[in-house]
Amino acid sequence: MKDNNPKSPKTLKNKYKPSKPCSCEVCVGFCKRPSWWTVEEAGLAIESGYAKRMMLEMAPELTFGVLSPAFKGCEGNFALNTFSKNGCNFFKDNLCELHGTGLQPFECRISHHDRPGMGKKCHADIEKDWNTQSGQSLIMKWGNITGLWVRYQIRNF
Repeated sequence: MKDNNPKSPKTLKNKYKPSKPCSCEVCVGFCKRPSWWTVEEAGLAIESGYAKRMMLEMAPELTFGVLSPAFKGCEGNFALNTFSKNGCNFFKDNLCELHGTGLQPFECRISHHDRPGMGKKCHADIEKDWNTQSGQSLIMKWGNITGLWVRYQIRNF
């Protein structure tokens, strides 16, 4: 894992500007699937008391992970497909609880119906932000806060 990441949160903020608010069917559909914070944003969300409302998504190769808002019913756990149909635990009554708090995930802020293809590019860039020592250190801290490592008897954290 590299620590000097060229796709740092500051660079991401310069590369992807926030989208205009929209409540169309497409944009609200984006809200149903949890999107990703940058490492820095996830750290702020943890400091704000949201650690137990996050889940850990693992790369297919199991080489690194990403913290995101949890599916409803999957809070403080690994991301499990069983809960994916439940949507984001911050999405209630067709509104995001994090909207306007400064804690909304980066990927949520840039997603918009008039930006086709932008989501995949942004997702890949955020993945690079997490595949760093600082990203994985935050996941270790989160696992200790939520008790995930103890529940699954994972050692060396």
